[in-house]
Amino acid sequence: MTDSVIEGFDLDAFVTATLAEDLGPGGDITSAAVIPAEARFIGTMASRDAITVAGLPIAEAFFRHLDPDVVIERLVEDGTAVPAGTDLLRLSGKARAMLTAERSALNTVQHLSGIATMTAAYVAAIQGTGATLLDTRKTIPGLRLIEKYATRMGGAQNHRVGLWDAAMIKDNHVAVAGGIGPAVAAAKAAGIARIIVEVDELDQIEPALAAGATHLLLDNMGPAKLAQGVARVAGRVPTEASGGVRLDTIRTLAETGVTYVSVGRLTQSAPAADIGLDFAAA
Repeated sequence: MTDSVIEGFDLDAFVTATLAEDLGPGGDITSAAVIPAEARFIGTMASRDAITVAGLPIAEAFFRHLDPDVVIERLVEDGTAVPAGTDLLRLSGKARAMLTAERSALNTVQHLSGIATMTAAYVAAIQGTGATLLDTRKTIPGLRLIEKYATRMGGAQNHRVGLWDAAMIKDNHVAVAGGIGPAVAAAKAAGIARIIVEVDELDQIEPALAAGATHLLLDNMGPAKLAQGVARVAGRVPTEASGGVRLDTIRTLAETGVTYVSVGRLTQSAPAADIGLDFAAA
């Protein structure tokens, strides 16, 4: 089944595979040995950090997979900024199932909320500049769709989802193709509508535009050089600042007038949010 909240994401397959990894060949031997089969728990998932929430529908799916009758009350929605100490979910169901699903559910919400929280900080840093924050393809293999979902919950816009939805011509493509012009011409001849060209020198801008680039990625340029690049493009195509962007530098880059700023660390190195799940006997 594909989850309607995250387009293209097979929620059932993800939950099944994640639980199978944790359960292995022997199952949850601790809960089976210690917790009576008939025992029931009431649990509360809460954030110990101030966060932007992401991943609650996936967490719920872990519990429902092991206990279809579990009662879940979602107290906040994904994309909500909450203070430390906020309750996110309340659950009531079979104790063994809840304990078995706990780590998978928490890992997912902690990771995705960490991404959403970092993303929200970057979005806030460029508020009012007119620039839009983009994520990148620097995602954990197998988790791209849900990590990009988390950046959306934090307020970013998704860049390319994969290699298939836009051409991005980089220096290695240019070197093999024999120049920016031939590289872009080949992409156009292949019928590709979105052609993003990475440029790291200002004199590459006109050849890229003349060849038909639809988006220019101005790579690893300082604010002064970036502003010159934006001026040369003069609104003919969207521009993107990229490369080594940090929270303390992003606003200066955004103020150059670029259309977008892309940040790889949103999915590459966001710290997990501190979220816990406390149980009590029902």
